[in-house]
Amino acid sequence: MALAFYHLRMQSLDALLREAEVAHGHLCAGQILGVRMAMYACALLDVDDPRMGPDRKRLVTFVEIDRCATDAIGVVTGCRLGKRALKFVDYGKMAATFVDLHNKVSDDTYAALRVVALETSRELARQRFPAIENKNEQQMRAYRELSDGELFKVERVSVSLPANEFPGYKGGRVACVRCGEGINYARGVETPQGTICRACASPEARYYRPIE
Repeated sequence: MALAFYHLRMQSLDALLREAEVAHGHLCAGQILGVRMAMYACALLDVDDPRMGPDRKRLVTFVEIDRCATDAIGVVTGCRLGKRALKFVDYGKMAATFVDLHNKVSDDTYAALRVVALETSRELARQRFPAIENKNEQQMRAYRELSDGELFKVERVSVSLPANEFPGYKGGRVACVRCGEGINYARGVETPQGTICRACASPEARYYRPIE
């Protein structure tokens, strides 16, 4: 039950923070925020153990920023980029959406929770712990002790997740007719000449530039 997990969450916060510190290399305010965010989402979704047992493959998580909190979210949920259970959308926001694969809304669409860190939590940290001069230490203390409602906004949303976006999906592989590099998960662009990769389709938009 969600309530039981909530109590377990409070008892195991320190243990999860230690795991997050090892995975990330240090412990900071963002790590604490990420752990709290993921555990709050699990409690609301009634996910008892996202890393083992029957709930092990229940979540797919979309993260909206490539910062410390993202590593912490992966530690709590077990979602990893290499498992295709962690998806990155570069919105630059301290937010994540937790998709419940046990709750299908319609074909390829699932119920989810989007959890956003409130901007007001920083001011609350200053108000609650004015004696702590170091901002990171101040926020670390606050993010441990503030309530979930003081830290986060929650939205109930739906997410389209077709079969080829699922963890464990093994699709076909084709070679780009221009550069010859392999393309997975239907990421190619179809042309009259055949399938080409996105880098060849839009050279001006690719993130790298070949050096002649």
